[in-house]
Amino acid sequence: MTDTAPDTAPATAPETAPETAPATAPDSPARSVTAMVDHVLALAATWTSWDGTPAPVDDRVHTPHKAIRRVADHLVDHLAELESRLAGAQPQPDHWHASAITTAADLAPFTAEDLDEARSRLTRLARIWAHRLDALTDEQLDASPGEGWSFRELAHHLSGSTYYADAVGELS
Repeated sequence: MTDTAPDTAPATAPETAPETAPATAPDSPARSVTAMVDHVLALAATWTSWDGTPAPVDDRVHTPHKAIRRVADHLVDHLAELESRLAGAQPQPDHWHASAITTAADLAPFTAEDLDEARSRLTRLARIWAHRLDALTDEQLDASPGEGWSFRELAHHLSGSTYYADAVGELS
């Protein structure tokens, strides 16, 4: 199964997520997203010593670059869903293979410069999510417009993006 969705369907969860809505944690939705990014970046800080061997987990192979790409894409994809739903529009589905493919770029060495770029990109994305979620009322978080998980559930679903970084693991 891939992360793609049919043209008429709302954005969907990654292939590793359960089909039902995620349980919500006691943390705020914004904190769920920022804590996920903090966890990913803590692991990524150890990846500059990666030996170039992809990590096979489940039915995929994982690398440092692929983990960062997947986390960033997951944040962007669901942010686009949230914004579309708030605007009363149908979310635009993605049409690519997501974690089903490993690109040549995914296999490149993970350098200190790559870590710096990942920190900048993921931290900015987490802040966008936190600002957006904190601007919503509890009613908007729980009775979100359109089809799909509530925005509170969606934020907690994003916390599962640690899967990609955990697949690579700590490489100290």
